[in-house]
Amino acid sequence: MTPRPQPPRRTSRDRPLATLVGLVVLVAAAAPTTAAAAAPTWKAGAAAVVITPEKPVWMAGYASRDHPAEGKETDLHGKALALEDERGARLVVVTLDLIGIPGWLRDDLARRCGEAYKLPSEGLLVNASHTHSGPEFEGRKGPVYAEGQRRPDDEDSYAKRLGDKLFQLVGDALADLKPASLGYSHARAGFAMNRRLPSPGGYRNSPYPDGPVDQAVPVLRVAGADGKLRAVLFGYACHNTTLALYDWNADYAGYAQTYLEQAHPGATALFLMGCGGDQNPYPRGTVELCRQHGRALANAVETALSVAPRDVRGPLRTALANVDIDYDDVPTRADLEKRAASDDKLTADHAKRFLAKLDAGEKLPRSYPCPAQVVRFDDDLLLIAIGGETLVDYSLRLKRELADDPAAVWIAGYSNDVMGYLPSSRVLGEGGYEPDQSMLYSPIHPSRWAPSLEDRIVAKVHELNQALKAAAPKR
Repeated sequence: MTPRPQPPRRTSRDRPLATLVGLVVLVAAAAPTTAAAAAPTWKAGAAAVVITPEKPVWMAGYASRDHPAEGKETDLHGKALALEDERGARLVVVTLDLIGIPGWLRDDLARRCGEAYKLPSEGLLVNASHTHSGPEFEGRKGPVYAEGQRRPDDEDSYAKRLGDKLFQLVGDALADLKPASLGYSHARAGFAMNRRLPSPGGYRNSPYPDGPVDQAVPVLRVAGADGKLRAVLFGYACHNTTLALYDWNADYAGYAQTYLEQAHPGATALFLMGCGGDQNPYPRGTVELCRQHGRALANAVETALSVAPRDVRGPLRTALANVDIDYDDVPTRADLEKRAASDDKLTADHAKRFLAKLDAGEKLPRSYPCPAQVVRFDDDLLLIAIGGETLVDYSLRLKRELADDPAAVWIAGYSNDVMGYLPSSRVLGEGGYEPDQSMLYSPIHPSRWAPSLEDRIVAKVHELNQALKAAAPKR
C-alpha cells in the first residue's frame, strides 16, 4: 500500500480529457499489430468480467478516507488469459483492478480450478493492479492483507461474489482456447518515478528523480490463426495511486486497457503490475492526469506492437513455491506493553492488536510464506511473479542476474498474495515508510522483515528457474 496519510490532492469533479484522446486512438489503431507470424503453435483464450462493487463499501488504500465510496468513474474488471502449448501444458493469468489479493482468495480459486478444470496451482497466476480506488476486502479495520478470516459484512459478501466470478472467469477463458501464436516485445513509459526522497528527517513520500526506477513496458501479444490481435498482456512498475477520490476507478492501468481495447476491437487487454512498490505516477491527483498516464502507457504498448516481435514458443513450464521470510526481532509481551502506551496512536494500536493475540493464547509468527512463481516459455520468455508490494530493486536485480539467460525477462510483483511491502536490502537499511511505518497497519506482521528478506526471495526465484530449465524437453 502507498503511505496512507498522504493521498494525492483531492479535486472537484474533473473535466474529461479533450479530443486529443480520440485522435491518438485513431493514430494507434493505424499502427501495425501483426507480425509475419509463424503457424500457430499455441491455443489461447481470453475473458473479462466486471467486478465493481454493487454496494457503496469502504475503499482501499488511504486511511484518511472517512466514508464509503460515493459513485463510479470507471468499472473495475477481472480478466483472464489462458494459454496451452502443444503438449497440453496450461497457464492462466488472472489480472484484477484491485488493491491486492488475499492469499486465501488465491488458494481457494486454485483449489476450485484444480478440481473443475484440472488446472495445476502452479499454472494459475493472479495479479492485482493495486488501484487505490477499489474496495477493501476485510472491513475498515483490516486491509486487504488481513489474517484470512472472512467477516460477515458487506466487504466479505463482495469477496464471496468475487471468488465465484473469478472461478467462472477462468472457466470462460479456458473454454475460449483457439489456435494462436505468441510474440514478445517491449517499450518504455516515463511517468513512473521513485517516491523515496531523501531528506534531513528521513525518506519522504515525494518525487525523487534520481531514485531507481524500471520504466520498461513488457508486452505479450496473442494473435489468432488469421494474424489478428486477440489479446495483449502488458506490464508496468508503478503504483496505481493517481487518484484518492470517492469513486470507483481502475486508475491509469484501467484507462490504458480501455484505450487499447478501443483501438483493437475484439481484443482483450490485460495489465500485469510490476515491482512498483516504491514508484508513483507523477503528476497525480486528478482524473484528467489519470487518463493522461493511461494514454502514455497505451501509447507505449502500441509502440511495442508496431515492431516485429520475438517469437514465443513452447514448451511451457511453470513452478510455484513459498519462501519463508523471517521477521526481525519479534516483540515480547513486555515490548508490546511498552509500545501500547505510546503517544503515537498507530504504534499503540499495532501493539494492542498483538497483545490481544497473546491474551488469546496465540503465538506471534516468526516468518511468513511469500509466494514466488516462475513461468518459462522455453528459452524465449521468462515470467517471474512475486507476492507482496515488491520494490523496484527486485526487478532491477533479477534482470541483471538473469542477463545471460537466453529468454527475455519479465518481473511482476503483487502476485498471488499481497501481504504487505517487500522492501529490498537497501531500503531495509534506509528505513522509512515501506520497511517500517507500513507494517504498523498490518494485523499479521508483528515487526519489520529481517535483513535476509531480499536474498531469500531472489534465491528461490533462481532455484525455480534452474529446475524448469533442467526439466524442459528439447524443442
